[in-house]
Amino acid sequence: MNKAIIVCPNCGTSNRVPAASKGKPRCGNCRHWLPWIVDAGDEDFRLVAEESTVPVLVDFWAVWCGPCRMVSPVLDQLAHERAGDLKLVRVDVDQAPRLSSRFGIQAIPTLMVLIDGKIVARQAGAAPAQVLRSWLDGAIARVS
Repeated sequence: MNKAIIVCPNCGTSNRVPAASKGKPRCGNCRHWLPWIVDAGDEDFRLVAEESTVPVLVDFWAVWCGPCRMVSPVLDQLAHERAGDLKLVRVDVDQAPRLSSRFGIQAIPTLMVLIDGKIVARQAGAAPAQVLRSWLDGAIARVS
């Protein structure tokens, strides 16, 4: 299982954060919630995303995709704003063809919100930060 190195936005300490865990990541130094941003692929998506104990924002993207590069900083910001309450899972469609086929990904970026392993919202294409923020909040609120 891969681990990401996440720098605590509160104290600057580098933390190893597992891609999958039953808990939520906290800084080992100051105990501040950490943004949970990980990559997943065909082999580990179920464990990383579908079995998550917090809502998951899935980003289907590709390195060569201009709109994906435009949306990526917005998604990072959302993960930081909702540290402890959201996991951002990035799926490179070129590296995960089975997932792309399974979810019928025809345009990128495609974003999905998973709660308890179920898709509660889906959106294709790039959108401004405020639109994505409202879309995410609405998707999570519908299920709560």
